[in-house]
Amino acid sequence: MKKGWLGWVCTIIVFALMTAGCSGGGAGKGTDGSSPAGSGGKTSEGSEAAGVTFKYWYPWGGDSEKWDKWRMEAFVKANPGYKIDATYVPPDGGLTNGKLVAAISGKNPPDVVISSEYASAYALAAQGALEPLDDLLASAGFQQSDVLESFYDLMKYNGKTYLFPQDSNVNLLYYNVKMFKEAGLDPDNPPKTIEELDAAAEALSKVSGNGIERLGFIPWLDAGDDAFLWGWIFGANFYDPADNKILLNDEKLAKMYSWMNTYAQKYNPEKIKSFTSGFGGAFTPDHPFFTGKVAMTVNGNWFANALKIYAPDIEYRVAPIPYPKGGREKATTFGTNVFMVPKGAKNPEAAVKFMLYAGQPEILADNINTWRSISIYKKPSDAIKWDKEKDPVYEVVREVAQSPNSGHPALTAVAKEMSNELKLLRDNVIYNNKDPKPLLEDAEKKLQKEADKKK
Repeated sequence: MKKGWLGWVCTIIVFALMTAGCSGGGAGKGTDGSSPAGSGGKTSEGSEAAGVTFKYWYPWGGDSEKWDKWRMEAFVKANPGYKIDATYVPPDGGLTNGKLVAAISGKNPPDVVISSEYASAYALAAQGALEPLDDLLASAGFQQSDVLESFYDLMKYNGKTYLFPQDSNVNLLYYNVKMFKEAGLDPDNPPKTIEELDAAAEALSKVSGNGIERLGFIPWLDAGDDAFLWGWIFGANFYDPADNKILLNDEKLAKMYSWMNTYAQKYNPEKIKSFTSGFGGAFTPDHPFFTGKVAMTVNGNWFANALKIYAPDIEYRVAPIPYPKGGREKATTFGTNVFMVPKGAKNPEAAVKFMLYAGQPEILADNINTWRSISIYKKPSDAIKWDKEKDPVYEVVREVAQSPNSGHPALTAVAKEMSNELKLLRDNVIYNNKDPKPLLEDAEKKLQKEADKKK
């Protein structure tokens, strides 16, 4: 998203509200299409719905699209009389390219949208572009107490529910067992604190006058590149929604960037940059964890499947991300897919019925059983093989997802701008050896002005 886009979004939304009145993975094969618990079946008036066609926007192609089409067919089979007018709207269901806002302002929005851009979705809720879901969810028999508490902050704005999470990814520390043993480290006792992580990283690194052969850890590699993850682990909050206050001028954030800079200065940032220039992505055989170039990395639960495909012989384990004193233990920032009902949707009851059906563990099972993602529901499902098999990776995934320290940071209309600012700031620290404190102070002032405009 380009800077300033959400300001344009807000302007269009305001216009729409004034003029329209604003009424208001792999292909799935794991289930038989029967209606799981909580799928609903009545309209808000209590009568059986019939002959309802609702519009659904989804953001993914490839195998994920095949799976979603299977899910739609399963819903229609389980709910006779319903039809789905589905539209592929990349890259994120129309949130960041203006298509959804344009549809709302044109009085012709879809009835339900799913997107991985949860922060942008939350910004739409804050700007009045989404329908509240509480009454609709209650009529469908949904109970919030069935959901992991870690998702409550994302679901609600000003006490009302606007977003319904489908599933989520979590981030973990992956480490190479063989390298641990060779370095004299105990793979049964992975690092829990930042100090222990740093010590293990030094023991695992192989650096000589000829250059870098292997690094034990690179903080800004993989999920560590996310603008919010490490700050969240260090205890930062980024934003106070009650007062619409940006919270970047924070000692915890300054401490985090200074910690990152210790790696840059120890191994020379340009040498690290040169060392990492040939690295491949997570779904290539050249990822540094696969090739032995790094011994530890922070990545999502889905990385376990990449390891199965590209490096099946590597013995690895996972652990919660190490944290500093005063930070968040057993924590992650979530990568959550969310459903929403745009303002002015013509069939909100059908939309809620679909999202409750589509988000059940039994319907998500094929995806979860491939990627080890997490359902939002507390109760384990027999359809999830990782639970039945007591998969050690998934046990840590569940542990981290259920932690009260895990969450969704920067739920603000300027989340994208903040992400961009923090990445630029980080690079200025690690490549130019800058003091993060004045940079954070300036970034807070800059973003506060943007947040005040969009209040």
